[in-house]
Amino acid sequence: MTSKDEVESFLNDLRAKLSVYKIFYYNREKNKQALLDLEITPLQRDEFIRNLKAEDYFGGPKPDTNDVTLPDYWEFGITVKAREVYIKISIGKAARPVICMSFHLAERKITYPYKNA
Repeated sequence: MTSKDEVESFLNDLRAKLSVYKIFYYNREKNKQALLDLEITPLQRDEFIRNLKAEDYFGGPKPDTNDVTLPDYWEFGITVKAREVYIKISIGKAARPVICMSFHLAERKITYPYKNA
């Protein structure tokens, strides 16, 4: 299992990269629908990602089977307006944006190994 220190290291790397690059979101219907369902803007979505904590982690790093050239992805969950949101994110390639494959309502209950730990 990934240690809390490893998750925090990933999040530090993510924030450092976000100080230079934007987030590229996959153009998936459920990602777009989440903005409507949660009544949030794309800028608010970016802020939720910038504010991820190790306690929000629940999976990864895992290889991306759709694009083996991408760095591994990580999975997080957060609560937005009393609704659980699933986030699947990769640091992306060097000198390229961060990649968010998923930011949508969770389809199943998420178990967080570091919440209340």
